[in-house]
Amino acid sequence: MEKAAITRDLVSDLVRTQFPQWAHLAVRPVELDGWDNTTFRLGDSMSVRLPSADVYSAQVEKEQRWLPVLAPRLPLPVPTPVAKGLPGCGFPRPWSVYAWLDGVHATAERVGDLERFAVDLADFLTALYAIDPAGGPPPGQHNFLRGGPVDVYDDETRAAIVALSDEIDAEAAAEVWEAALEATWHGPPVWVHGDVAASNLIVADGRLVGVADFGCSAVGDPACDVVIAWTLLVGESRTVFRGRLALDDATWARGRGWALWKALITHQQHGAEAAARRFGWRVSAREVVEDVIADHWAARA
Repeated sequence: MEKAAITRDLVSDLVRTQFPQWAHLAVRPVELDGWDNTTFRLGDSMSVRLPSADVYSAQVEKEQRWLPVLAPRLPLPVPTPVAKGLPGCGFPRPWSVYAWLDGVHATAERVGDLERFAVDLADFLTALYAIDPAGGPPPGQHNFLRGGPVDVYDDETRAAIVALSDEIDAEAAAEVWEAALEATWHGPPVWVHGDVAASNLIVADGRLVGVADFGCSAVGDPACDVVIAWTLLVGESRTVFRGRLALDDATWARGRGWALWKALITHQQHGAEAAARRFGWRVSAREVVEDVIADHWAARA
């Protein structure tokens, strides 16, 4: 079943047949329903989240298993599983019901103080990284290898650099990528969120108040979590974020690699400007590439 076929009527039918106690609750679309999953609001206090393709189905069991373990140890609310749905009504995958997180997804305009936001986000990630990783899932296809070595996307990144060579500084981008590959990770594995994007960060009254979508979570290298340093943060807020996380040069270099890869494939798949609309980025995908390159050069100076 394609994402477009996951409709409000389908969700209403799934809820009515599997959870009749909630059949009277309204099912409503949300402002930003995600890419890997399609999300609807159920009543005022719950959400329904359905994998948009078979490749995302493994995330359901992972979130059901681990979010109740992580949530009590984190300083901000995260989605709390309320129920697990089964395939039915023509929908072929498991799905989840979560407690609703109040607020809206972050954008540069919605964040009142970007430096305060950087501190709050860094403190959340610090708490996440401190949670015992024993038994947690290693990077794999379930999370598209977030938390693994960035070189898993070597071929894809190099191909994108060539394909976009008329629009970006291909030589400089390749230099950033080589530096990321050389910055080998030697640290202990930690819990990573895997997709720290503005669209997964919940704000209210200008402050960070929650973190959503742990579908890309795993236990591994935290470098994948710092992409937001270039997609949303800028200037002093970026400096504050890095300092608060106490990231070494190698982790920051790998983070630049993850950000470069993300910006390049986003540019290819959705266009240079689409990221700001879809993911809440502060700037276009092309500008992220330029910013990553500038940051790399500044580190070399």
